[in-house]
Amino acid sequence: MRHSELWARLDQHLGRGYARVWADTQVLRGLGGRTVEEALAAGEEPKTVWRAVHAALELPARDR
Repeated sequence: MRHSELWARLDQHLGRGYARVWADTQVLRGLGGRTVEEALAAGEEPKTVWRAVHAALELPARDR
């Protein structure tokens, strides 16, 4: 997964305006207590980040 696909999925599920705010403020257990932005800056793969987001938002399996 590319960074652009991760951001597109976040936009789809959270809305374009809110996705960036959420990614910058929401701390996820699945990312070791980091935000999406922090995890990506630390070098986490977008696919790993998406899995944590998917779990945190309790999205349906089809959106994995």
